[in-house]
Amino acid sequence: MTLNPTVMRAVEQLGYRVTVGDVATQAGLNVAEANQSLLTLASDTGGHLQVADSGDIVYLFPQNFRSILRNKYLQLRLQEWWKKVWGVLFYLIRISFGIFLTVSIALITVSIIIIITALNSDRDSDNRGSYSSGGGFFYFPNLFWYFNPNYDTHYQERRREGHQESSLNFFEAVFSFLFGDGNPNANLEERRWQEIATVIRNNRGAVVAEQIAPYLDDIGDRYTKEYEDYMLPVLTRFNGQPKVSSEGQIIYYFPELQVQATKKRRQSVPVYLEELLWRFSVANSGQIMLSAGLGVLNFVGALVLGSLLRDGTVAAQLGGLVAFVQGIYWLLLAYGVGFLAIPLLRYFWIKWRNSKIADRNRDRLSRARLLATADASLQQKIAYTHEFAAEKVIGNEDLVYSSETDLLDQEVERSAQIDAEWQKRLERGGGE
Repeated sequence: MTLNPTVMRAVEQLGYRVTVGDVATQAGLNVAEANQSLLTLASDTGGHLQVADSGDIVYLFPQNFRSILRNKYLQLRLQEWWKKVWGVLFYLIRISFGIFLTVSIALITVSIIIIITALNSDRDSDNRGSYSSGGGFFYFPNLFWYFNPNYDTHYQERRREGHQESSLNFFEAVFSFLFGDGNPNANLEERRWQEIATVIRNNRGAVVAEQIAPYLDDIGDRYTKEYEDYMLPVLTRFNGQPKVSSEGQIIYYFPELQVQATKKRRQSVPVYLEELLWRFSVANSGQIMLSAGLGVLNFVGALVLGSLLRDGTVAAQLGGLVAFVQGIYWLLLAYGVGFLAIPLLRYFWIKWRNSKIADRNRDRLSRARLLATADASLQQKIAYTHEFAAEKVIGNEDLVYSSETDLLDQEVERSAQIDAEWQKRLERGGGE
């Protein structure tokens, strides 16, 4: 069983009655892949085939086909179960970094306080008259001050000024500060082919290369009037066919994308494929500053603790928590370094990545502008596509066969319809 989740989602979005062209457009899939997936889905869910007199096929699916599949296949149930479990596990992983940060700061702080208290106590006992009993030589700030949202005197003022508030809690914000929030263009290829298919369908299945170029990459010097080999992947994916006019201009038409199960309005589509820029974090500025501040505090605290534990005698004398912290000190220090180094490296990587994205967006936009200011030659080329543009909507009146009913019943019903039509014609003829 090879069920495509994208096809299943497209079938639901399209109202459970679809053609191959409908699904290929909605999901941006290869026509052959969409056709095979629809056949498999229809077979596994008890879907029906409706054949029009033109030979085109419409797939009709029951609205509870997901329930049918769940009852039929253990694999699908396990996939859905794992999806829920992974959602919980990933959330725990996300908040674990913030939890470890707070635990690290707490361990470092308490250890430093214990060591300093012990050192001061020793000095007081040895030199009881030399030092003030309330003195001490080291001051460590109150950590909980950083967790109070009012630690910044301008915090409430910024809120009144309307700064965007993040929906992330503190622990989620720490993960976002460290690792970001995922690739904003993870579905770029899906978007690319969806937009290309929509452009083709909006133009009734016939286009010129210049209408598709704003959605493609890596065209480079191939974007010329003489060479349009960058259209080959589009032709392969959607079973397109090139046609040459008498003036030698090439247009492309796609028969499968001209067939629809239901009449649809012209869909809006961006004039070019725009990649989204990477964001450092979706956390708000206050959460980012808090995460960075705690990271610095954790790192500095680790360095101070390392200087106090340097000779190892203090941990040996005090034992307990201090000895435990000395045992994991290098882990705490490594986490402190990584907590600051990873976001810093990611910041410069994002700047480099966004510069590349901006270049690609600029190239695609320039091609879209060339199309918007089409010269006479390009306008003539676009006009030639109208000879191949077509739109075919398959309604119930166009069907010659449906697997929903018995073939004999369909033949009897069709014969009755033909007899009724002849009877009407005879009556009209007799009346005249």
